[in-house]
Amino acid sequence: MAIEVETKDCTMLGDAEIEEMADLCAEGPNPFGIGLISKQAEEWVLISTAREGGRLKGFVFFTLERIGGTPAVIVGLASIHRTSKRDTVLRALTTEQLRRAVLAFPDEDVVVGTRFNEVSGFEALKGLTDIVPRPGHKASGEERAWGRRFVKRFGLSTLAYQEKRFTSPGKSFPACVFDHTSLKADKVDVDVAAFMDYLDPAAGDVLVAIGWALAEDLEKLA
Repeated sequence: MAIEVETKDCTMLGDAEIEEMADLCAEGPNPFGIGLISKQAEEWVLISTAREGGRLKGFVFFTLERIGGTPAVIVGLASIHRTSKRDTVLRALTTEQLRRAVLAFPDEDVVVGTRFNEVSGFEALKGLTDIVPRPGHKASGEERAWGRRFVKRFGLSTLAYQEKRFTSPGKSFPACVFDHTSLKADKVDVDVAAFMDYLDPAAGDVLVAIGWALAEDLEKLA
């Protein structure tokens, strides 16, 4: 069956849908509960869901806005069900976010920011340009500044943020991350995996990553 993606305002989420999301998360390493998901529905603007045969396979909260005048996709809590089609579900949801971005910001480059606590999260940025952090690349001052901007937008502490590592320490409770595990987790580049060496997911530590969707690439999704 094909993956069906729907995007709507978070204000339209019902209790049954939130419970369904919590049930999906309960099977993964980041068991977001009903209370936390309900809070996300209040804090974010849009919610995209991916279904197969009517059954929820993944979801992502996000907001489209300008940060200092620059078009941005701010990605909130998200979770992909650990099935054999998880990579397809991930692509469907990230493509939907970019499609929404080009409709909101035609003919402009868009910066995308997200948080995760395992290396598979980088797959949510696949296809973007100038991703940071990335192996062999020393982030420029402007790139580090974008990290700080997203940290602030996520409501994380800018004082505790390690801007050279793009990591933020937790507060001993679950972090609102992009929860995804790759089908090929055993084949992850060791240099990419090294970015996670400083994280303690159980404590709520996260890595903040950003990437750019170029206008010419977004145009294909319009």
